[in-house]
Amino acid sequence: MRKSYSTKGRAGRMNKKQIEQALRDYLWMMNEIIKEREELNHIIGGNVVAKITDMPKASGGTSDPVANEVIRRTEKSRRIEKLEKKVLFVQSRTKAITEERELTVLNCMLDGMSMRAIGHHMGLSRQHIYRLKESIIEQMLHM
Repeated sequence: MRKSYSTKGRAGRMNKKQIEQALRDYLWMMNEIIKEREELNHIIGGNVVAKITDMPKASGGTSDPVANEVIRRTEKSRRIEKLEKKVLFVQSRTKAITEERELTVLNCMLDGMSMRAIGHHMGLSRQHIYRLKESIIEQMLHM
């Protein structure tokens, strides 16, 4: 299932569901960005395939293994750019959260903790944690 995180649209913002999903996915997106950057830097010395997208495309597939690898790396690079946009969107809106409990919930969410684990960690009910999460999302939405 494909998730949309478009930061375009109404006033250049995500909707509530997209923000919530980005908060949930933040840890793995960061880990993926780090892993892929390290791999790209190790293999090819950076993002050198970015300009290959300007080249004309042939219809059908190619049997050239080097061309296939360039295509694969180009797609990987585009995917990482999308993840980076989502992560930057979340990071740019964390400044809106100023209340200590909300900050703790936000940081726990960004660290990949479940609502139940956050509740246990903070000594609060899961319902209270959900209310704090909703407040965080509202603040990020209206920033």
